[in-house]
Amino acid sequence: MSPVRGYFHPKTASGVSSLIPSPPWRYSGDLLTVEYRTDPARVRELLPEPLELADEDPGAVALIWADWQSCSTSGDELLDPVLSQYKEAFAVVRCKYRGQTYTRCVYIWVDKDFAIARGLHQGYPKKLGSIHQTRPHPYGPAPRIEAGARFGATLAAADRRLAQAVVTLREPSGTNGFVNSHPMAHHRWLPSIEKGKGLALDELIESGASSFEGGQAWVGDAELEIFEAPTEELARLEIREPIAAYYRQVGVVWDGGRLLESGTSGASAG
Repeated sequence: MSPVRGYFHPKTASGVSSLIPSPPWRYSGDLLTVEYRTDPARVRELLPEPLELADEDPGAVALIWADWQSCSTSGDELLDPVLSQYKEAFAVVRCKYRGQTYTRCVYIWVDKDFAIARGLHQGYPKKLGSIHQTRPHPYGPAPRIEAGARFGATLAAADRRLAQAVVTLREPSGTNGFVNSHPMAHHRWLPSIEKGKGLALDELIESGASSFEGGQAWVGDAELEIFEAPTEELARLEIREPIAAYYRQVGVVWDGGRLLESGTSGASAG
């Protein structure tokens, strides 16, 4: 029998149809980050065992818009842009595991199928959405990356707008915020195919960039709104106090993660 190939479904004789290539995955992107504080109890309800609230600033949230170009090691996808370009918006919080502080993505929306597949592998809870953000440009009416520049961002899913922001840059910053500055602690879950058998895959994993480079970060102020929707719960992370907003261009390589533990989350398969 002939073997079937491919890193992900669909697996074929050649492997060409695989939805995603094998890592490492390389990314270039523009990130617009808005940090604020919510009720820590709303963060706690999103943390399955054995994760706990972070010791410091447990109610801190970052809502991040990202305009990405991504590719495998060969870089071939960059020459067929439909295979490399996508946008996403995601909410991250901080948590604690065995005394170490981690970042955890609790909600995320993307606009391409390959991005969803990568997220399933990495433990991101990705869903389809409609994401847009202002792009900088050195000519014409688009904003430059400079003091006073204004950037807009919107997020919608299932025909409902979930969030919108306007960020005004103020000055260069030594950081791009603090909520999304730790290794990620994610769960990889897959229900058993047998009814009533719980989870066939239940892993708590750590992952992050294997390499990173970035341009000058800028800090500013944000006007952020989050909206209720019948099938989304982002609005539960209500805005109680704004912190800051940031803009930065980055380059990232992702090349796998590390298993922390398995079979202990207590998550339901139904």
